[in-house]
Amino acid sequence: MLVQACPSLSPSLSILPCLSISRSACLYIPLFSPSLSYITFLYQEYRDTSKQQEIEQRRQQEGLTYGVSAGLGVTSPPALQLQLRNNSRSLSLWQNLEVVQQSGLLTQLPQREVIIQEAMFELVTSEASYYKSLEVLETHFLKNPVLVNTLSQSDMHFLFSNIEEVMKASERFLMDLENRIEQSLQISEVCDIVHHHAVKHFHVFITYVINQVYQEKNYRRILQGNQLFREAMAQLENHPCVRGLSFTSFLILPFQRITRLKMLVQNILKKAEENSEIEANAIKAHQQLEQIVKECNEGVRKMSRTEELISIEKTLEFKSKSVPVISHSRWLLKKGEVQQMAGPKSTRTMRSKKLHHPVYLFLFNNLLLITKRSSSGEKFQVLDSCMRAMLRTEDLEDQGQMLANVFNLKLLENQEERPVNYMLKTSSMSDKLRWICALTPNRRTRFMSTSLSRCSSPQVQCIQSYSSQEPDELSIEMADLLNILERTDDGWMMGERLHDGERGWFPCRVVEEIQNQEVRAQNLRECQRIHLAQGGGASTGARQGSRGARRTPKTPKVSNFFGTWTDQSEEEQ
Repeated sequence: MLVQACPSLSPSLSILPCLSISRSACLYIPLFSPSLSYITFLYQEYRDTSKQQEIEQRRQQEGLTYGVSAGLGVTSPPALQLQLRNNSRSLSLWQNLEVVQQSGLLTQLPQREVIIQEAMFELVTSEASYYKSLEVLETHFLKNPVLVNTLSQSDMHFLFSNIEEVMKASERFLMDLENRIEQSLQISEVCDIVHHHAVKHFHVFITYVINQVYQEKNYRRILQGNQLFREAMAQLENHPCVRGLSFTSFLILPFQRITRLKMLVQNILKKAEENSEIEANAIKAHQQLEQIVKECNEGVRKMSRTEELISIEKTLEFKSKSVPVISHSRWLLKKGEVQQMAGPKSTRTMRSKKLHHPVYLFLFNNLLLITKRSSSGEKFQVLDSCMRAMLRTEDLEDQGQMLANVFNLKLLENQEERPVNYMLKTSSMSDKLRWICALTPNRRTRFMSTSLSRCSSPQVQCIQSYSSQEPDELSIEMADLLNILERTDDGWMMGERLHDGERGWFPCRVVEEIQNQEVRAQNLRECQRIHLAQGGGASTGARQGSRGARRTPKTPKVSNFFGTWTDQSEEEQ
């Protein structure tokens, strides 16, 4: 079988600096040709490079801040940001364009203005990189005749959905951005364009993301059952134009882009002068993007949660009183096996294996089911149940190996309307703490949530992306900032992401702690500015610190194949 080579990408969207230019920035000067062909990064490569630069910037800023505290002469943060981005491995910079350097403008502008120019320019160039990756998806995969001939019309829709509409939206958006930066050497604004397109055209992202719920399932089904498709895909993924990236990395681009675009607008907002037009437009654009992301998540949540509940209910066998599991207001928070311990609580008698037997817990946002797995392993007999609001936990101190990782679970009123106590043993210290946090979310954490607005609260940045493996875990991306709520001695942390307040567990190995108090304080101030500018009234930490208030349910966890959404909502009971 011969698979056609990737067609050359459209030359209509690339930036080329002009060879000559007036030194006056006030006149209309065509800075760029109608294309951005010097953009060499695919979007997947851009994201990794950009996030790594954010990490390095914080690392060096943290080191330099120590120097400031000691009274040493060091580079200021704005100059540092330019310095870190201006190296041979960097992405394209506005200040490195020949027309900018020849204009003399860099000697006239303050460093902070150069920084905001770079922030706006990154939004434009990253959109060009994103469109380039979409073109690969379209020309190399979607319109490849060999691949198309292996698929039915319904399978084509399952895999590609409305990607062509998403491409048209991106093309219109990129053309307007390009027209704007052609108007003046110094970029005047971009967030007004973001807001316009978010209102008029970005609704196509919602349709695509909701359909993405079924992409993994159908992609795996097609790979397993369609040999011709499998062979064609293997050849296409080995083609040089995809640069070693997988087909699925192209499929998830739209949601990655809409969330990254929100972060780029946040970056402009952080750097904009207060009460300026740039700030006002950034706020409007960010609010609209936030709404689109919310609608994407809500659509996914309705579909994935219902599917999961139906799947669980099919496996349940009720011993006595049946409890309806499927409800539009219910979703799974955590499930897993623990050991129930019974009998006298002495170390000597605990050595008897008869005093341990496995039980399987299904914890939903408003219900707990205690079950026993059948001998076949496919069914679960429900032994007891309790509303989540009626649960209490007590952490027991370790009393030797037999009583290690043990806690008491109290059902104030079980299915028989009476109080019951279960003594449960987990496989590790972190598993015990994770169960305690999930069962009773209102308990006080080691690092109090009320102190999240303080720079003394432990803070980390993600240095390696992590996709959640369990419902109580948090998928985090490189450069994400998190406040730490809990930490175990066996390598796990529970954190709250600064920019959206999502909570969950993740391994310590994928983050590094930000030691410098001034850097932590700056991160909190930037986060607080975004929330205050949007009428939030407080930073994420302060807002989430009041545990008495109900929080709107956040996004559901979907398969790690895409690693995009997580469900950390735990307050509704």
